[in-house]
Amino acid sequence: MRHARLLLAAASLCAASMAAAQNPPAVTLTRLQCGSNTAPTDVGQRFSDTYAFNGLKVQLTASCYLIRHGDDYLIWDTGYPTGSAPTAPKQSLVDLLGQLKVTPAQVKYVGISHYHGDHTGQVGLFPQSTLLIGKGDWDVVTDPKQTQTAAPFAHWTSGEGKVEPVTGDKDVFGDGSVIMLDTPGHTPGHHSLLVRLKEMGNVLLTGDLAHFRENYESNGVPTFNTNRAATIASLDRFKKMAANLKATVVIQHDERDVSKLPAFPAAAK
Repeated sequence: MRHARLLLAAASLCAASMAAAQNPPAVTLTRLQCGSNTAPTDVGQRFSDTYAFNGLKVQLTASCYLIRHGDDYLIWDTGYPTGSAPTAPKQSLVDLLGQLKVTPAQVKYVGISHYHGDHTGQVGLFPQSTLLIGKGDWDVVTDPKQTQTAAPFAHWTSGEGKVEPVTGDKDVFGDGSVIMLDTPGHTPGHHSLLVRLKEMGNVLLTGDLAHFRENYESNGVPTFNTNRAATIASLDRFKKMAANLKATVVIQHDERDVSKLPAFPAAAK
């Protein structure tokens, strides 16, 4: 009798696994506006260590993303902080999520491409979420000398929140649909993001691997990157991945790339 019950349990588990494989969780990607530079930026001043882009001005923006995976959610980057600064977003991430009927408590993960302030300004709005951040960047954040960099992460550096310092790539939900990609160079632990959608196909979000199209196309390295060789290697890997996966590349800071995804509140599927 016990043997029969074990066989029945095993068969049920097998059937459940097969059903899950046949009906994978729905994955969607929504862009959220998280602030913007007030005017086109002269990218020849700081965005090339070879004096390229002389006189080129590009409208830079701050993009955040909501990735839905079944009943779970990931926020990717949190943009500029709210407030009165010219770059501040008109609506907070919490307000934008409210329009999508998603609460901060439903956000399982908040993923940060890197520790710079225009990507971490609203991270503190998600204290219940597990923080995903590159190990190299977490080492910077937790350096006692880096008080300004660490400020947005106070909830996690104090030990009150759950954090996962990511080494290498990370399969966020364990099924290959959303992967943090190790692309160091801009910062020591910088990551980009691969989102695999059923209808749109593969989408690659750059983080700050590149800030604008001309920079991406020419393997440009900003003067403020932490490692030139690592930047070039990361760009090479990212571009080969984009070609092999026939992926849509979205440069997060380039206003011209915003239209590659549906306008809020619609989501890419």
